[in-house]
Amino acid sequence: MKVVAPYTRADLDKIGNSMIYMAQRIQPLSKTKLLKLLYLLEESSVKKYGMPFLNLSFQVWKFGPVAKDIFIDLSSGSEPTLFDSYIGNTVVNGTTTISARKGFVDDEFSDNEIELLDFITEKFKNVSAEELVKLTHREHGLWHKAAKDNGVLEYFENDSLNSTAIEIDFSQLLLSDQQKYTRYFEQTEFVEVSRSLKF
Repeated sequence: MKVVAPYTRADLDKIGNSMIYMAQRIQPLSKTKLLKLLYLLEESSVKKYGMPFLNLSFQVWKFGPVAKDIFIDLSSGSEPTLFDSYIGNTVVNGTTTISARKGFVDDEFSDNEIELLDFITEKFKNVSAEELVKLTHREHGLWHKAAKDNGVLEYFENDSLNSTAIEIDFSQLLLSDQQKYTRYFEQTEFVEVSRSLKF
């Protein structure tokens, strides 16, 4: 089993401020919609720049790709713990709604990242969480490919499985672009080493 290094303060700041940015511009912002937007942000960054945006690991779950740590933090039945200084959540009629606890700070972001964050937020602002689930399930998309290749798609469709530990492989988006492919692996390796050295 792969051992994952904990998040650095810079990681938490970037993830937390990405959630603040979205929560300030999309109201109400449900937990499901936020999880899908974070995935689309990561996928778009890898496609466009060959670089992960947040360096999150996304797993293949029934309702699409999910960043497990974020899901757990927003689903604990109480306030977030990892991101408690960035966001709060409220549960009304079974729906968890995310709100910003403070203003957005752009210290961890490049100009290109701010542009991409704004693009994703604006593009999907009025798209429902259910539509985003369908979008992330699209045939030939990474979630669908991983679920099918690992033999779990049928289990999801038959309601006999909710989640897996199978990780989305973003490098699959870059198979036709060797330069971006190499950049992606160099960046992910750098992040793993950085995280392991800081703790």
